[in-house]
Amino acid sequence: MTPIKTVGIAGTGLIGAGWAARLLIRGFDVVAYDVQPAAEARLKAAIDVAWPSMQRLLGKTGPRGKLTFTTDLKEMATRADFVHEAAPEREDLKIKLFRDIDAVARPEVIISSSSSGFLPSRLQSECRHPERVIIGHPFNPVYLLPLVETVPGDKTSKEVLDRAGVYFEAIGMHVLRLKREIDGYICDRLQEALWREALHILDKDIGTTGDIDDSIVYSAGMRWAFMGSFLTYHVAGGPGGMRHFISQFDPTLELPWTDLKFPKWNEALERRLIEGCEAQAGGRSVAEIEARRNDVLVDMMKLFKQHKVGAGLVLAREEEKQRSACKRWNKDIDVSKPLRLWDGEVFTSWLDYNGHMTDAAYLIAFGDGLDAFFRFIGDDEAYRATGNTFFTAETHLNYYKELKAGEPFRIETQVVGGDEKRMHLFHRMYHGRSGELVAVNEIMQLHVNQKRGKVTPMGASLYEALSAVWAAHQKLEKPIELGHVMQVKR
Repeated sequence: MTPIKTVGIAGTGLIGAGWAARLLIRGFDVVAYDVQPAAEARLKAAIDVAWPSMQRLLGKTGPRGKLTFTTDLKEMATRADFVHEAAPEREDLKIKLFRDIDAVARPEVIISSSSSGFLPSRLQSECRHPERVIIGHPFNPVYLLPLVETVPGDKTSKEVLDRAGVYFEAIGMHVLRLKREIDGYICDRLQEALWREALHILDKDIGTTGDIDDSIVYSAGMRWAFMGSFLTYHVAGGPGGMRHFISQFDPTLELPWTDLKFPKWNEALERRLIEGCEAQAGGRSVAEIEARRNDVLVDMMKLFKQHKVGAGLVLAREEEKQRSACKRWNKDIDVSKPLRLWDGEVFTSWLDYNGHMTDAAYLIAFGDGLDAFFRFIGDDEAYRATGNTFFTAETHLNYYKELKAGEPFRIETQVVGGDEKRMHLFHRMYHGRSGELVAVNEIMQLHVNQKRGKVTPMGASLYEALSAVWAAHQKLEKPIELGHVMQVKR
């Protein structure tokens, strides 16, 4: 078989452009066909929109593939080693398009439809080589979401499905291979069911569209993102998993919780359900799955907080309450020792391939300690709203011990220098249980007025607090790492 190097795309709308972007960044050449000459400019604009997010996802990539646009179907079909059909969702149009592509493409070239629900047996019905026709249903945005549902028609060969799977994996997809064809495939049937139930709820005026979306965004949607429905219910069954779940909850689906019909409960369905969930568990206990679920949910909420969406908004609100309760300097506080202002725990997202904290994670942890010191001296949201803040000018790290996921730590802060425009700080990270020194961070902060765009004296109350701590900390022994320069001695 000819290696797949050049991919044809029939139709350059949202889905076709998504396929093109995904392929080009991975070095595949693309021949894009559309009946409208003006579609070329729209295609290139869509690829430009997709490119930055793909680069963030993939990092450095190899040479970019070559893009060719044509209004000649024959040119696209004869040059392609694989063809994606991405025409408008009209069955008659797709059947004709498949017939025309099949008539000129090399016999071994797979023709894959991006249809959201049509049966491949219908699409291959007028082809001379129906065995090479499949469904390769992606999800928008195609250049980011990795799922592709491959669906065989009545005349599709197993060998074609196997080759298509290898190709899709080569372009970064997760292949969901259906055993046989069904209208709507798997994912769109599930989405359609949720959509219909949501419309029932809206029609009955139980909640607004926002309420219905929030019911997913803040709860089940987060679990679905990495567990799906069945594994979620498997865990809900406790130590007994799905076997216990169906004995505890009514398995006949008679509860009036939906306006949708349901399949009649039977032994074959029950067997598939239990055996499928146990296969998904892969020998892991429910407790092990729960622990991993919890780690992922915590990391998701922290990520959502950065993007100010969904459950991250709730976490941000809670953290702001905690910050508001943070210790603040006053003249009666004893500052004669390094200040313990921050306690944390290592998150799984902070780990490297050795299972230890990454260099970047140490900076995040020390940054949390720094933020606690900011608030201690009065640099909070209200202060920053005036346009004043601190910028890092220089920072050094030294590592002594390793931390693993779930291990606690504390950060203590010592002021080692300061004036009206600068503060020189030294942070020590200790293991939360053993008390061992894990790492240290020396950092120089400059006070900046962002409206003026220059270094300026800090506010009087901040300088008073910093000066008080600095006066007390001058009596402390200076850290041995202070001011060290990294070098290879000869």
